[in-house]
Amino acid sequence: MTVSLRPATARDMMAVGALHQRSRIAAYSAFLPAEALADPTPEAMGRYWAERWQWERDNHRMTVAERAGTLVGFSYLGPDDEDDPVTGLLNAIHLDPAEQGRGTGRTLMVDTLAAMRSRGWRRAVLWVLRENAHARAFYERGGWTPTGDERDEAIGSAPTRQLRYTRPL
Repeated sequence: MTVSLRPATARDMMAVGALHQRSRIAAYSAFLPAEALADPTPEAMGRYWAERWQWERDNHRMTVAERAGTLVGFSYLGPDDEDDPVTGLLNAIHLDPAEQGRGTGRTLMVDTLAAMRSRGWRRAVLWVLRENAHARAFYERGGWTPTGDERDEAIGSAPTRQLRYTRPL
């Protein structure tokens, strides 16, 4: 069965939140403590996405990936945080852990880059956790390169270092 993509709706947000939490635990548990990943709960993450999507849906785009009618991934894009009118920000690509290695992340990335180009953006940027070697390799295979910019943000109680990546559209 192949994966299909569609625009997210308000009805998807609780499932998106639960998937996002599963994805974070699977991706970050090798380098972040369990207590940092325990909060927010899947329900709280769903409420977060419902609230964020409500306010950002006019200038952001969430796409969900489904396999056999089940949500298996999502992407989220919007304008660059720095208000650069020609740059789009890839806020997220998250997959259900069982979906890793099946091409769904690549499908979401190709779709996201096409959506950014259709908005007239000429460059894409994203932030990725420095310690997330799997995600960094995924993005690098997709033509993304580090800019040298870094920032610190907490996940739960754990400080993390993030690296900024870019690629032309």
